[in-house]
Amino acid sequence: MLDMDTRLQPVRRLSLLVLAGSLLVMGPWLGYWTLVPVIAPAGFFVLADKYTRRAQRPEYMMFAAWVGTQVVLAVCVALTGGPEVPTMAWFAIALVTLASRFSDRGIAAGIGVTFALMFAVAFGTNAHAVINDPPLLIAPAALIVSVAMFSMALMRSDVEHRGRAVVDELTGMLNRAALAGRVEELAQQSAVTGVGVGMIVVDIDHFKQTNDTYGHSTGDAVLKDVAYLMRKQLRAFDLAYRLGGEEFLVLLPGADQAQAAAVAEMLRQAIERDPLGGGIDVTISCGVAASPAESTFSYEEVFGDADAALYEAKRSGRNRVCEAPAVATDDGTCADGGGVPPASAAAVSA
Repeated sequence: MLDMDTRLQPVRRLSLLVLAGSLLVMGPWLGYWTLVPVIAPAGFFVLADKYTRRAQRPEYMMFAAWVGTQVVLAVCVALTGGPEVPTMAWFAIALVTLASRFSDRGIAAGIGVTFALMFAVAFGTNAHAVINDPPLLIAPAALIVSVAMFSMALMRSDVEHRGRAVVDELTGMLNRAALAGRVEELAQQSAVTGVGVGMIVVDIDHFKQTNDTYGHSTGDAVLKDVAYLMRKQLRAFDLAYRLGGEEFLVLLPGADQAQAAAVAEMLRQAIERDPLGGGIDVTISCGVAASPAESTFSYEEVFGDADAALYEAKRSGRNRVCEAPAVATDDGTCADGGGVPPASAAAVSA
């Protein structure tokens, strides 16, 4: 949704210019004052763009800006003649952008809002004209429904192809391609808000042994179950990725290292609790790190710290959570202390 909104921004500006140009040409018939309201939708989206990427529910900001645009358009249509002016058809323009960013529920809500505004304009300004000539309302309504249907079909196709590119087919988790875009967004957000980003690197313990003993089909079942349990434990805006093999990564926007460690321990306990993959006891090791508050999130630095902490977790016995910097204590847990070896966790055998 955020990616599509970014792609729509230049097109949206051009569309407003087209509408302004057409109103300018129609000025002798409709009045040149109709150019003024075109500024309002631009203002709505400027505000939405400013706050969207910081909001926990950006879709609400986008939908509010979209509704504001339709309301302004409804006012313009009402003031220029209501159902008898050709601009009634313009209600359909925004439906294209609605389908490109929202789910079916959002599209249905948008169509409902648009119909409510259309009926209010039509019957509120010239009910007699609509009653005597129903096509004045039926034609633009049919156009809106048709545009919405075609837009939904095209967007479903686009989402399906995008999904195949960024979603791991085996586990249903996001993959490395999706991670690259999200990392850039988090860096921009942290630079503006000064809020840290927590990171957990997860590795399934002795996974190679599981494959060798039970077969790759069982290993695949274990990966699916681990991915499912991780997603089940995480919040809606926490994102989990499969880095490859048996290694996963979790990004926790707004979390410090202590909070990320608590989430990692919750994941570890959830996976250890019940047999997975058809009856196999599975455990995970986790390395935890976080970017400092009031600093820009650097994926490379935080991942390096979390990866080193994962190395320490595996070196000190597996099935544990280690923070960076951390050392192994006598009881087998990891505690804050004097640093970890610089080697990568990839060097430790699964």
